[in-house]
Amino acid sequence: MTSDSKISMPRRLAAEALGTGLLIVAVIGSGIMAERLTDIVALQLLCNSIATGGALTALILIFAPVSGASFNPVVGIVGIFTGEATVKETSWYALAQIVGGCLGAITANLMFDLDAINISHKVRSGSGILFSEVVATVGLLLVIYGTIRAKRSSLVPFTVAAWITGAYFFTSSTSLANPAVTVARGLSNTFAGIAPESVPMFVLMQLIGAMLAVVIIKFVFGQPRS
Repeated sequence: MTSDSKISMPRRLAAEALGTGLLIVAVIGSGIMAERLTDIVALQLLCNSIATGGALTALILIFAPVSGASFNPVVGIVGIFTGEATVKETSWYALAQIVGGCLGAITANLMFDLDAINISHKVRSGSGILFSEVVATVGLLLVIYGTIRAKRSSLVPFTVAAWITGAYFFTSSTSLANPAVTVARGLSNTFAGIAPESVPMFVLMQLIGAMLAVVIIKFVFGQPRS
């Protein structure tokens, strides 16, 4: 998920903000629609996961040539330790992703006639759920960097979407695996929401997952070849 270094930073940041925002629109919007269409929780989750996976595929495909389309601060954090990203770039990307994600949450709320900022009351806690976020984050990062190391970068949109769609079901946390997405989802008291008091621990688990992923990526896949 590498971008063209000749593209200006403002354009890349705009792509990251827009991509993350639209991803959140898909995550929250599909969750709201699912809740309104059915009372069956399993079906709600299925609708949410399919919509998210589909949107994620499209967004990575169109924004990857501009910014790399990570839409996720932990991707950049791993890149710092593997020599594929800089602290400065990752910091700016993270800011753009968080701002874009929050604007996406507001957009999704407004689309369904909810208050623009609708703080979530959905507490997500417990050792199993928190451990699940570590696993979800490690898995996502292995999928991304493993696909790139296999010199199949063109497949990243599909492998990432496949992981996220599946992880909605096989992780107890429903695989947020993204600090920017986690913060943004706190602004919507809907199916995909997460209470602000649950956000710090989720982000901490995601950062722990990123550190574990660095170790695994370096050991299993080695350093990237020039």
